[in-house]
Amino acid sequence: MSVLSGKKVLLGVTAGIAAYKTANLVRLFIKSGAEVKVVMTPASKDFITPLTLSTLSKNPVHSTFYEKEDENELWNNHVDLGLWADLMIIAPATANTLSKMTNGTCDNLLLATYLSAKCPVYFAPAMDLDMYQHPSTKGSINSLESFGNILIPAASGELASGLVGEGRMAEPEDIVSFIENDIVSKLPLRGKKVLLTAGPTYEAIDPVRFIGNHSSGKMGFEVAKTAANLGAEVYLVAGPSHQKVSHSFIHRIDVKSAQDMYEACHKYYKDVDIAILSAAVADYRPKNIATQKIKKKETALTIELEPTKDILKSLGEIKENQLLVGFALETNNEVENAKSKIARKNLDLIVLNSLQDKGAGFATDTNKITIIDANFNEKSFDLKSKKEVSKDIINEIIHKLNA
Repeated sequence: MSVLSGKKVLLGVTAGIAAYKTANLVRLFIKSGAEVKVVMTPASKDFITPLTLSTLSKNPVHSTFYEKEDENELWNNHVDLGLWADLMIIAPATANTLSKMTNGTCDNLLLATYLSAKCPVYFAPAMDLDMYQHPSTKGSINSLESFGNILIPAASGELASGLVGEGRMAEPEDIVSFIENDIVSKLPLRGKKVLLTAGPTYEAIDPVRFIGNHSSGKMGFEVAKTAANLGAEVYLVAGPSHQKVSHSFIHRIDVKSAQDMYEACHKYYKDVDIAILSAAVADYRPKNIATQKIKKKETALTIELEPTKDILKSLGEIKENQLLVGFALETNNEVENAKSKIARKNLDLIVLNSLQDKGAGFATDTNKITIIDANFNEKSFDLKSKKEVSKDIINEIIHKLNA
C-alpha cells in the first residue's frame, strides 16, 4: 500500500503542453489509493479536457469561481478546496503561473486555491529551455521554495519547441514517486523497525481440537498499520486471525502456537527499535498432544496443562536499547496488576484495558485504554475506535522515543 493511500490530493493544472500528462498522473494517484480533485486554469482546457480528468478522478473538475447549473450559479469555494487537501500538486507549473504564485497574483480559481491551501504544496515546472533558464524563472522557483513549497525538478530531454535540454515536466511516475519519498522522509517513525504481535494463539489438544481465546487481532493489526503509515518497517507476528493487511512496510509472519510466536519474536527482536506485544498468548498448553483425534467417552476427560513460555518477560530479560511495550487485559485490580507487569517484565510502557469497560476487549471495533509508563505515570483515554486507539498508542511511543 502506498503512503498516498487515503490522502486527499488536489491537482492544479496550468496551460502548458505537458498538461496532457495529467491524465496519467491522476490515474496513478487513484491507483495509489488517493482521492483526487482537479482545479484547472481556463487556458489549460485547450490542452486537456475537464471531462477526461473528471472521469479519471471521479470528481467534478473546477476552473472558474462560478458555474451555471440550470438557472443557478454555483460558487466554487477556493477556501474549501484548499482546506480539503492533504497535499496540493501544481503540474504542469508554467513560468506564468510560477510568477503569479510568487507575487500573490490571484486572477483565477487555481491561484486563489493555492493561496488558501494549508497543506504541503508541490510544483512541477514545465516550459521551454530558455524560459526555464531565465533568471526570472529561477527567481520564482527560489522564492516558492523559500515559502515552503516543494520543487519537483524538471527533467532534461526533447522539448515541444524541438530544443533539447532542461524544462520537461517530470514524468507522472516520477512525480508520484517523488511525493511518496518526500512524505516518507518526513514521517516520525522513518528508519525505525517495529516487532508487533497480534491475535490469539492456538494450543493443540489433538489434530482436531485446540485451546484458544476470543482475540480477533483487530487491535494489533490497527497498531501495525498506524506504525507503518508513519514510516516504520513492521514485523507483524500474527496468530490465527481473519484480519488482513496490505502495506509495503508490513511483513506478516503467521504463527499458531505460543511456542511459534516465542521463536518468531526472538528471531526479530534483536534487530528492532520497538517491540509491541499486543497478542493474547495462551498461558497454558496441553502437556501431551494426542497424535489421533480423541474419541468422545461417557467419562470425564482430564487434560494436564503446562505453562507456556512468557514471551514478554523473556524479551524484557534480554532488552538492550529496544522500547518494549506490553498489553494487559484485566478483569479486576486492573491498574495494580498492570503496574506489577511493568516491573516484572522490564517494560517501558503497558497498555491496559479492562473487560469491565463496555465496548472494550476482544472482537469489538472499539477499545478503552490506559497507558502506564515505567514510572507508573498513567494516561487514560476515552472509548474510541481501535483505529483511533492505535494512533494514541503510537503517539505515546513516539513521545517516549523523543523524551
